[in-house]
Amino acid sequence: MTIRTLGKMMRSGQRISCLTCYDATTARWLEQAGIEVLLVGDTAGEMVLGFPSTVHTPLEFLITLTAGVKRGAPNTLVMADMPFLSYQADDAEGVRNAGRFMTEGNADLVKVEVDRTFAPLVARMSRAGIPVVAHIGSRPQMSKQQGGYSAAGKSCVDAVALLDDARALVDAGAHMLLVEATPAEVAEQLVRESSVPVMGCGAGPACHGQVVVLQDLLGLTAWQPAFALPAIEFGPQLLAAARGWMQRVRTNDLGPHPYTMTDSQRDAFAAAAAARRGGSAGSSGAN
Repeated sequence: MTIRTLGKMMRSGQRISCLTCYDATTARWLEQAGIEVLLVGDTAGEMVLGFPSTVHTPLEFLITLTAGVKRGAPNTLVMADMPFLSYQADDAEGVRNAGRFMTEGNADLVKVEVDRTFAPLVARMSRAGIPVVAHIGSRPQMSKQQGGYSAAGKSCVDAVALLDDARALVDAGAHMLLVEATPAEVAEQLVRESSVPVMGCGAGPACHGQVVVLQDLLGLTAWQPAFALPAIEFGPQLLAAARGWMQRVRTNDLGPHPYTMTDSQRDAFAAAAAARRGGSAGSSGAN
């Protein structure tokens, strides 16, 4: 699975599936399922580390997770999410950090939450050989400034600005767009104008592909986004499995023990244990 593959899927009308993933074990299963793209999202800060928002997610942590996901799914396209302040402060620092995701994290793509003012950064990354996914629309890393998470492009002015952002970023060299939380008709127009694949996250059915947080899909999160309906209710199943394990431990219902000694070794060990018990008794008496 490569960027070229995604381009072929886009042109043929075949939809692209993407899920977040934060570990090698889950990545292995998702690759077997045939998921085309795995996003090591900065949502790991919330899902794995328990932070209240994505802005707290550490850079080093995400680089390590990205490498693990790629080891678990070597034949799947892995997209690394660049966390808050890993690229906003300085373009040169942004390029270096993106390069670390490519070299240390073995990522196939890097994603940045941007608008058209970041076009020079995208151009520098592209010129350095880094495939960039431009995340536009609602940008969670900006939620503090906006007073919370909100949809984007709901007015005509904002919708046209979003289209202009997309065009500028693609012209700067973005290999893919990810548009989050926008009205369906805005995303539809964006798809019409785009020469690269457009992934949607709560942006309607016109997008070339869709991405949601895996924990949302599995029914594990306390708050369920309206655009990420759970495929299964795994939370209650996990709860039941944990309670079942507690009951087994309390009743010592652990099943046959798998590790055994030969008869001769068992006899030798019984004699050694008896000798140790005798020695301990003698020591107690002497004291």
